[in-house]
Amino acid sequence: MISVSELKTAITERVNRYNQQDLPLTARAKEKRGLMTCQNHILATDIKSGFDVPRQNLSAMDGYALAIGSVLDAGTQIEIIGESQAGTPFSGELQPGQGVRIFTGAVVPDGCDTVVMQENTNFADIQHSIDKSQSYAITLTQAAAVDKNIRKQGEEITQGEVVLQAGKRLNPADISLLANLGIAKVEVYKPLVIGILATGDELVNVGEPLETLAQIYNSNTPTLKSMLVQLPVVIHDYDIIPDHLEMTRKAVTTAMQECDVIISTAGVSVGDYDFLTAVIEELGQINHYKVAMKPGKPFVFGELTKDLEHPVLYFGLPGNPLSAVVGTLQFILPALWQLSGVQASDMPLTLNLQAKLGADVKKRPGRTDFQRGILHQEAEGYVVKPAGKQDSHRIKQLSLANCLIVLPREAGSMSAGETVEVQLFPWYTKL
Repeated sequence: MISVSELKTAITERVNRYNQQDLPLTARAKEKRGLMTCQNHILATDIKSGFDVPRQNLSAMDGYALAIGSVLDAGTQIEIIGESQAGTPFSGELQPGQGVRIFTGAVVPDGCDTVVMQENTNFADIQHSIDKSQSYAITLTQAAAVDKNIRKQGEEITQGEVVLQAGKRLNPADISLLANLGIAKVEVYKPLVIGILATGDELVNVGEPLETLAQIYNSNTPTLKSMLVQLPVVIHDYDIIPDHLEMTRKAVTTAMQECDVIISTAGVSVGDYDFLTAVIEELGQINHYKVAMKPGKPFVFGELTKDLEHPVLYFGLPGNPLSAVVGTLQFILPALWQLSGVQASDMPLTLNLQAKLGADVKKRPGRTDFQRGILHQEAEGYVVKPAGKQDSHRIKQLSLANCLIVLPREAGSMSAGETVEVQLFPWYTKL
Protein backbone atom coordinates (compact mmCIF):
# COMPACT_ATOMS: atom_id res chain seq x y z
CA MET A 1 0.00 0.00 0.00
CA ILE A 2 1.51 3.31 -1.11
CA SER A 3 2.22 6.04 1.43
CA VAL A 4 0.74 9.54 1.32
CA SER A 5 4.06 11.13 0.33
CA GLU A 6 4.72 8.46 -2.30
CA LEU A 7 1.28 8.98 -3.86
CA LYS A 8 1.77 12.75 -3.91
CA THR A 9 5.08 12.28 -5.70
CA ALA A 10 3.58 9.79 -8.16
CA ILE A 11 0.72 12.15 -9.05
CA THR A 12 3.09 15.11 -9.42
CA GLU A 13 5.38 13.17 -11.74
CA ARG A 14 2.48 11.89 -13.84
CA VAL A 15 1.01 15.38 -14.24
CA ASN A 16 4.45 16.74 -15.16
CA ARG A 17 4.69 14.12 -17.88
CA TYR A 18 1.19 14.98 -19.03
CA ASN A 19 2.06 18.68 -19.24
CA GLN A 20 5.25 17.98 -21.16
CA GLN A 21 4.32 15.03 -23.39
CA ASP A 22 0.67 13.98 -23.49
CA LEU A 23 -0.74 17.46 -23.97
CA PRO A 24 2.08 20.02 -23.58
CA LEU A 25 1.17 23.37 -22.08
CA THR A 26 2.45 25.06 -25.26
CA ALA A 27 -0.27 23.25 -27.20
CA ARG A 28 -3.09 23.92 -24.76
CA ALA A 29 -6.04 26.01 -25.85
CA LYS A 30 -5.89 29.63 -24.75
CA GLU A 31 -8.43 32.41 -24.50
CA LYS A 32 -8.58 36.14 -23.87
CA ARG A 33 -10.33 37.12 -20.65
CA GLY A 34 -11.35 40.50 -19.37
CA LEU A 35 -9.47 41.87 -16.40
CA MET A 36 -12.34 41.38 -13.97
CA THR A 37 -12.86 37.72 -14.94
CA CYS A 38 -9.29 36.45 -14.94
CA GLN A 39 -8.60 36.06 -11.21
CA ASN A 40 -7.20 32.59 -10.39
CA HIS A 41 -6.71 31.85 -14.08
CA ILE A 42 -3.25 30.95 -15.34
CA LEU A 43 -1.38 33.27 -17.69
CA ALA A 44 -0.57 31.61 -21.01
CA THR A 45 1.85 34.31 -22.23
CA ASP A 46 4.26 36.77 -20.67
CA ILE A 47 2.92 40.25 -19.97
CA LYS A 48 5.13 43.20 -20.94
CA SER A 49 4.70 46.80 -19.94
CA GLY A 50 3.87 49.21 -22.74
CA PHE A 51 5.48 52.15 -20.95
CA ASP A 52 7.74 53.22 -18.09
CA VAL A 53 6.37 53.30 -14.56
CA PRO A 54 6.39 56.05 -13.48
CA ARG A 55 5.92 57.52 -16.95
CA GLN A 56 7.62 60.74 -15.82
CA ASN A 57 9.50 62.01 -12.78
CA LEU A 58 6.90 62.41 -10.03
CA SER A 59 6.91 64.03 -6.63
CA ALA A 60 6.84 61.70 -3.65
CA MET A 61 5.78 64.50 -1.31
CA ASP A 62 3.71 67.64 -0.96
CA GLY A 63 6.21 70.49 -1.08
CA TYR A 64 8.26 72.46 -3.60
CA ALA A 65 10.15 71.43 -6.74
CA LEU A 66 13.34 73.50 -7.06
CA ALA A 67 15.07 74.48 -10.28
CA ILE A 68 18.39 72.90 -11.26
CA GLY A 69 21.27 74.97 -9.89
CA SER A 70 19.37 76.39 -6.91
CA VAL A 71 21.21 76.84 -3.62
CA LEU A 72 19.92 74.16 -1.23
CA ASP A 73 21.28 75.41 2.11
CA ALA A 74 19.11 76.12 5.12
CA GLY A 75 17.99 79.76 5.10
CA THR A 76 17.90 80.00 1.29
CA GLN A 77 14.92 81.86 -0.17
CA ILE A 78 13.23 80.38 -3.24
CA GLU A 79 10.83 82.26 -5.51
CA ILE A 80 7.72 80.20 -6.21
CA ILE A 81 6.25 81.01 -9.63
CA GLY A 82 3.58 78.36 -10.12
CA GLU A 83 2.42 74.90 -9.13
CA SER A 84 2.22 71.33 -10.42
CA GLN A 85 -0.81 69.26 -9.51
CA ALA A 86 -1.53 65.60 -10.22
CA GLY A 87 -2.93 65.67 -13.74
CA THR A 88 -2.06 69.35 -14.29
CA PRO A 89 1.72 69.80 -14.66
CA PHE A 90 3.57 73.11 -14.59
CA SER A 91 4.43 74.18 -18.14
CA GLY A 92 6.67 77.24 -17.63
CA GLU A 93 10.45 77.65 -17.47
CA LEU A 94 12.45 77.94 -14.28
CA GLN A 95 15.70 79.63 -13.38
CA PRO A 96 18.05 78.75 -10.51
CA GLY A 97 16.57 80.07 -7.28
CA GLN A 98 13.01 79.46 -8.48
CA GLY A 99 10.57 76.65 -7.87
CA VAL A 100 6.95 75.54 -8.03
CA ARG A 101 4.48 74.32 -5.44
CA ILE A 102 4.07 70.56 -6.05
CA PHE A 103 1.80 67.84 -4.73
CA THR A 104 2.27 64.11 -4.24
CA GLY A 105 2.06 62.30 -7.58
CA ALA A 106 2.41 65.46 -9.66
CA VAL A 107 4.93 65.70 -12.52
CA VAL A 108 8.27 67.23 -11.56
CA PRO A 109 9.02 69.97 -14.14
CA ASP A 110 11.89 69.19 -16.54
CA GLY A 111 13.96 72.05 -15.12
CA CYS A 112 13.82 70.73 -11.53
CA ASP A 113 16.05 68.21 -9.77
CA THR A 114 14.91 68.47 -6.14
CA VAL A 115 11.67 68.30 -4.17
CA VAL A 116 11.64 69.82 -0.71
CA MET A 117 9.04 68.66 1.79
CA GLN A 118 6.79 71.52 2.83
CA GLU A 119 7.63 70.64 6.46
CA ASN A 120 11.24 71.67 5.71
CA THR A 121 10.18 75.19 4.69
CA ASN A 122 8.43 78.06 6.40
CA PHE A 123 5.22 77.13 4.55
CA ALA A 124 3.26 76.69 7.80
CA ASP A 125 4.00 80.28 8.80
CA ILE A 126 3.14 81.92 5.47
CA GLN A 127 0.39 79.73 3.98
CA HIS A 128 -2.42 82.11 5.05
CA SER A 129 -0.76 85.08 3.35
CA ILE A 130 0.07 83.40 0.04
CA ASP A 131 -1.60 84.73 -3.11
CA LYS A 132 -1.37 81.86 -5.59
CA SER A 133 -2.00 84.20 -8.51
CA GLN A 134 1.32 85.92 -7.74
CA SER A 135 4.83 84.64 -7.17
CA TYR A 136 5.93 84.42 -3.55
CA ALA A 137 9.00 83.41 -1.60
CA ILE A 138 9.61 80.50 0.76
CA THR A 139 12.61 79.85 3.00
CA LEU A 140 14.30 76.47 3.42
CA THR A 141 14.43 75.61 7.11
CA GLN A 142 16.66 72.59 6.45
CA ALA A 143 19.27 71.90 3.80
CA ALA A 144 17.90 70.01 0.79
CA ALA A 145 19.57 67.42 -1.48
CA VAL A 146 19.47 66.87 -5.23
CA ASP A 147 17.14 64.04 -6.38
CA LYS A 148 15.42 63.75 -3.02
CA ASN A 149 11.68 62.97 -2.87
CA ILE A 150 11.43 62.24 -6.61
CA ARG A 151 10.05 59.03 -8.09
CA LYS A 152 12.22 58.65 -11.16
CA GLN A 153 10.77 57.77 -14.55
CA GLY A 154 10.99 54.02 -15.08
CA GLU A 155 12.43 53.32 -11.63
CA GLU A 156 9.80 50.63 -10.98
CA ILE A 157 9.07 49.28 -14.47
CA THR A 158 10.72 50.02 -17.79
CA GLN A 159 8.95 49.91 -21.13
CA GLY A 160 9.06 46.36 -22.57
CA GLU A 161 9.86 44.75 -19.20
CA VAL A 162 8.16 41.39 -18.47
CA VAL A 163 6.05 42.07 -15.39
CA LEU A 164 4.14 38.75 -15.21
CA GLN A 165 5.35 35.45 -16.61
CA ALA A 166 3.36 32.69 -18.26
CA GLY A 167 2.21 30.27 -15.59
CA LYS A 168 1.35 33.01 -13.09
CA ARG A 169 -1.86 32.40 -11.17
CA LEU A 170 -3.53 35.78 -11.27
CA ASN A 171 -4.46 37.25 -7.91
CA PRO A 172 -5.92 40.65 -6.88
CA ALA A 173 -2.44 42.22 -6.70
CA ASP A 174 -1.79 41.09 -10.29
CA ILE A 175 -5.13 42.58 -11.35
CA SER A 176 -4.00 45.88 -9.80
CA LEU A 177 -0.71 45.74 -11.70
CA LEU A 178 -2.45 45.00 -15.00
CA ALA A 179 -4.96 47.79 -14.43
CA ASN A 180 -2.15 50.25 -13.72
CA LEU A 181 -0.60 49.26 -17.05
CA GLY A 182 -3.90 49.77 -18.86
CA ILE A 183 -4.18 46.10 -19.86
CA ALA A 184 -7.87 45.26 -20.21
CA LYS A 185 -7.55 41.65 -21.43
CA VAL A 186 -5.01 38.88 -20.90
CA GLU A 187 -4.43 35.52 -22.53
CA VAL A 188 -4.90 32.60 -20.17
CA TYR A 189 -5.16 28.84 -20.50
CA LYS A 190 -8.71 27.71 -21.09
CA PRO A 191 -10.25 26.23 -17.95
CA LEU A 192 -9.93 22.51 -17.38
CA VAL A 193 -13.15 20.57 -17.77
CA ILE A 194 -13.76 18.47 -14.67
CA GLY A 195 -16.36 15.71 -14.65
CA ILE A 196 -17.93 14.76 -11.32
CA LEU A 197 -19.71 11.44 -10.82
CA ALA A 198 -21.45 10.28 -7.67
CA THR A 199 -22.35 6.61 -7.42
CA GLY A 200 -24.74 4.70 -5.21
CA ASP A 201 -28.33 3.46 -5.24
CA GLU A 202 -28.84 5.04 -1.83
CA LEU A 203 -28.12 8.60 -2.99
CA VAL A 204 -30.70 11.34 -3.48
CA ASN A 205 -29.98 14.84 -4.77
CA VAL A 206 -30.22 17.68 -2.29
CA GLY A 207 -33.65 19.29 -2.49
CA GLU A 208 -35.48 16.06 -3.29
CA PRO A 209 -37.37 14.08 -0.63
CA LEU A 210 -35.94 11.02 1.09
CA GLU A 211 -38.59 8.39 0.45
CA THR A 212 -37.09 5.52 2.45
CA LEU A 213 -34.88 5.18 5.51
CA ALA A 214 -32.21 3.57 3.31
CA GLN A 215 -31.68 6.76 1.33
CA ILE A 216 -29.17 9.52 2.06
CA TYR A 217 -28.41 12.84 0.42
CA ASN A 218 -25.58 13.18 -2.08
CA SER A 219 -23.39 15.60 -0.15
CA ASN A 220 -20.16 14.79 -1.99
CA THR A 221 -20.99 16.53 -5.26
CA PRO A 222 -21.86 19.89 -3.59
CA THR A 223 -18.75 19.51 -1.41
CA LEU A 224 -16.46 18.90 -4.39
CA LYS A 225 -17.95 21.81 -6.32
CA SER A 226 -17.39 24.15 -3.38
CA MET A 227 -13.77 23.00 -3.05
CA LEU A 228 -13.09 23.50 -6.76
CA VAL A 229 -14.66 26.94 -7.02
CA GLN A 230 -11.33 28.82 -6.75
CA LEU A 231 -9.74 26.85 -9.58
CA PRO A 232 -9.88 27.79 -13.27
CA VAL A 233 -12.21 24.91 -14.15
CA VAL A 234 -15.54 24.18 -15.76
CA ILE A 235 -17.50 21.48 -13.96
CA HIS A 236 -19.69 18.89 -15.70
CA ASP A 237 -21.99 17.22 -13.20
CA TYR A 238 -22.97 13.73 -14.38
CA ASP A 239 -25.44 13.33 -11.53
CA ILE A 240 -25.92 10.19 -9.50
CA ILE A 241 -24.93 6.93 -11.18
CA PRO A 242 -26.78 3.82 -9.91
CA ASP A 243 -24.84 0.75 -8.79
CA HIS A 244 -25.11 -0.89 -12.19
CA LEU A 245 -22.17 -1.99 -14.33
CA GLU A 246 -23.50 -0.92 -17.73
CA MET A 247 -24.79 2.43 -16.45
CA THR A 248 -21.43 3.08 -14.79
CA ARG A 249 -19.60 2.21 -18.02
CA LYS A 250 -21.87 4.50 -20.03
CA ALA A 251 -21.42 7.44 -17.65
CA VAL A 252 -17.63 7.10 -17.56
CA THR A 253 -17.45 6.70 -21.36
CA THR A 254 -19.46 9.89 -21.84
CA ALA A 255 -17.40 11.83 -19.28
CA MET A 256 -14.04 10.77 -20.72
CA GLN A 257 -15.07 12.10 -24.13
CA GLU A 258 -16.00 15.50 -22.68
CA CYS A 259 -13.58 16.14 -19.81
CA ASP A 260 -9.90 16.62 -18.99
CA VAL A 261 -10.23 15.07 -15.53
CA ILE A 262 -12.85 12.85 -13.92
CA ILE A 263 -13.49 12.76 -10.18
CA SER A 264 -15.84 10.15 -8.76
CA THR A 265 -17.10 9.46 -5.27
CA ALA A 266 -17.91 5.97 -3.93
CA GLY A 267 -17.82 2.77 -5.93
CA VAL A 268 -14.04 2.28 -5.60
CA SER A 269 -14.00 -0.30 -2.82
CA VAL A 270 -14.23 -4.07 -3.27
CA GLY A 271 -17.93 -4.60 -2.61
CA ASP A 272 -20.18 -6.57 -4.94
CA TYR A 273 -21.77 -3.33 -6.18
CA ASP A 274 -18.61 -1.23 -6.57
CA PHE A 275 -18.14 -1.14 -10.34
CA LEU A 276 -15.95 1.89 -10.95
CA THR A 277 -12.57 0.21 -10.60
CA ALA A 278 -13.56 -2.47 -13.11
CA VAL A 279 -14.73 0.17 -15.59
CA ILE A 280 -11.55 2.23 -15.19
CA GLU A 281 -9.39 -0.83 -15.85
CA GLU A 282 -11.51 -1.66 -18.90
CA LEU A 283 -11.26 1.86 -20.37
CA GLY A 284 -7.76 2.74 -19.17
CA GLN A 285 -5.61 1.82 -16.22
CA ILE A 286 -5.31 2.20 -12.48
CA ASN A 287 -1.92 3.59 -11.49
CA HIS A 288 -2.43 3.42 -7.74
CA TYR A 289 -5.14 1.96 -5.54
CA LYS A 290 -5.24 2.27 -1.76
CA VAL A 291 -3.12 4.70 0.18
CA ALA A 292 -1.87 4.30 3.73
CA MET A 293 -3.95 7.05 5.29
CA LYS A 294 -6.96 7.41 7.54
CA PRO A 295 -9.57 8.35 6.53
CA GLY A 296 -9.61 7.66 2.79
CA LYS A 297 -7.63 4.46 2.22
CA PRO A 298 -9.53 3.40 -0.95
CA PHE A 299 -8.25 6.25 -3.13
CA VAL A 300 -7.81 5.51 -6.86
CA PHE A 301 -5.49 7.37 -9.22
CA GLY A 302 -5.65 6.29 -12.83
CA GLU A 303 -6.22 7.40 -16.39
CA LEU A 304 -8.67 6.72 -19.17
CA THR A 305 -7.20 6.13 -22.61
CA LYS A 306 -9.49 4.00 -24.79
CA ASP A 307 -10.12 5.71 -28.15
CA LEU A 308 -8.75 9.02 -26.80
CA GLU A 309 -6.07 11.24 -28.33
CA HIS A 310 -4.92 12.30 -24.87
CA PRO A 311 -5.36 10.49 -21.56
CA VAL A 312 -8.01 11.71 -19.16
CA LEU A 313 -6.79 11.65 -15.56
CA TYR A 314 -9.03 9.91 -13.06
CA PHE A 315 -9.37 10.33 -9.29
CA GLY A 316 -11.64 7.98 -7.38
CA LEU A 317 -12.65 9.07 -3.89
CA PRO A 318 -14.41 7.01 -1.23
CA GLY A 319 -18.07 7.78 -0.62
CA ASN A 320 -17.52 8.83 2.97
CA PRO A 321 -17.78 12.66 3.00
CA LEU A 322 -14.82 13.15 5.34
CA SER A 323 -12.65 10.79 3.28
CA ALA A 324 -13.64 12.68 0.13
CA VAL A 325 -12.63 16.02 1.67
CA VAL A 326 -9.29 14.73 2.96
CA GLY A 327 -8.44 13.04 -0.36
CA THR A 328 -9.34 16.17 -2.30
CA LEU A 329 -7.18 18.38 -0.07
CA GLN A 330 -4.16 16.09 -0.13
CA PHE A 331 -4.11 14.95 -3.75
CA ILE A 332 -6.71 16.39 -6.10
CA LEU A 333 -6.45 20.14 -5.54
CA PRO A 334 -2.63 20.22 -5.91
CA ALA A 335 -2.87 18.04 -9.04
CA LEU A 336 -5.51 20.26 -10.66
CA TRP A 337 -3.49 23.42 -10.01
CA GLN A 338 -0.42 21.75 -11.47
CA LEU A 339 -2.40 20.49 -14.46
CA SER A 340 -3.73 24.02 -15.01
CA GLY A 341 -0.19 25.16 -15.79
CA VAL A 342 0.59 27.15 -12.65
CA GLN A 343 4.25 27.89 -11.93
CA ALA A 344 5.69 25.69 -9.20
CA SER A 345 6.62 28.83 -7.23
CA ASP A 346 3.01 30.06 -7.43
CA MET A 347 1.35 26.78 -6.47
CA PRO A 348 -1.31 27.37 -3.79
CA LEU A 349 -0.07 25.73 -0.63
CA THR A 350 -1.96 24.50 2.39
CA LEU A 351 -0.71 26.29 5.48
CA ASN A 352 1.01 23.80 7.80
CA LEU A 353 1.92 24.79 11.36
CA GLN A 354 3.48 23.20 14.40
CA ALA A 355 1.22 23.12 17.44
CA LYS A 356 1.06 21.50 20.85
CA LEU A 357 -1.66 18.99 21.56
CA GLY A 358 -4.19 20.28 24.04
CA ALA A 359 -5.53 16.77 24.63
CA ASP A 360 -4.50 13.15 24.11
CA VAL A 361 -5.10 11.60 20.68
CA LYS A 362 -5.52 7.93 19.86
CA LYS A 363 -3.83 6.33 16.86
CA ARG A 364 -2.45 3.03 15.67
CA PRO A 365 0.82 2.89 13.69
CA GLY A 366 0.58 1.95 10.03
CA ARG A 367 -1.25 4.82 8.30
CA THR A 368 -0.94 8.61 8.19
CA ASP A 369 -3.87 9.86 10.22
CA PHE A 370 -5.70 13.09 9.44
CA GLN A 371 -7.78 13.96 12.49
CA ARG A 372 -10.16 16.89 12.59
CA GLY A 373 -8.89 19.53 14.97
CA ILE A 374 -9.62 22.93 16.45
CA LEU A 375 -6.55 25.18 16.49
CA HIS A 376 -6.25 28.32 18.54
CA GLN A 377 -3.45 30.58 19.71
CA GLU A 378 -2.42 30.90 23.33
CA ALA A 379 0.35 32.89 24.99
CA GLU A 380 2.86 30.06 24.52
CA GLY A 381 1.91 29.43 20.88
CA TYR A 382 -0.53 27.34 18.87
CA VAL A 383 -2.56 24.66 20.62
CA VAL A 384 -4.76 22.10 18.87
CA LYS A 385 -7.40 19.76 20.23
CA PRO A 386 -9.36 17.02 18.45
CA ALA A 387 -12.77 18.20 17.26
CA GLY A 388 -14.71 15.50 19.09
CA LYS A 389 -14.80 11.82 18.20
CA GLN A 390 -12.81 10.91 15.09
CA ASP A 391 -15.06 8.26 13.53
CA SER A 392 -14.95 8.95 9.79
CA HIS A 393 -18.74 8.84 9.39
CA ARG A 394 -19.23 11.87 11.66
CA ILE A 395 -19.87 14.94 9.50
CA LYS A 396 -20.67 17.57 12.13
CA GLN A 397 -17.09 17.53 13.46
CA LEU A 398 -15.79 18.49 10.01
CA SER A 399 -17.84 21.69 10.16
CA LEU A 400 -16.67 22.42 13.71
CA ALA A 401 -12.99 21.88 12.88
CA ASN A 402 -10.64 24.46 11.40
CA CYS A 403 -7.74 22.13 10.63
CA LEU A 404 -6.44 18.60 10.24
CA ILE A 405 -4.04 17.15 12.79
CA VAL A 406 -1.48 15.25 10.72
CA LEU A 407 -0.17 12.22 12.59
CA PRO A 408 2.72 10.38 10.87
CA ARG A 409 2.33 6.85 9.55
CA GLU A 410 4.70 5.32 12.10
CA ALA A 411 3.27 7.23 15.09
CA GLY A 412 1.04 5.75 17.76
CA SER A 413 -1.16 7.53 20.25
CA MET A 414 0.17 10.88 21.46
CA SER A 415 -0.21 12.78 24.70
CA ALA A 416 -1.22 16.34 25.49
CA GLY A 417 1.78 18.66 25.29
CA GLU A 418 3.47 16.84 22.40
CA THR A 419 4.12 18.79 19.19
CA VAL A 420 2.22 17.82 16.04
CA GLU A 421 1.83 19.10 12.50
CA VAL A 422 -1.41 20.93 11.76
CA GLN A 423 -2.85 21.62 8.33
CA LEU A 424 -5.28 24.56 8.22
CA PHE A 425 -8.36 24.22 6.07
CA PRO A 426 -8.06 26.61 3.10
CA TRP A 427 -11.44 28.11 3.91
CA TYR A 428 -10.63 28.90 7.54
CA THR A 429 -9.20 32.35 8.23
CA LYS A 430 -9.52 32.90 11.99
CA LEU A 431 -7.46 31.28 14.73
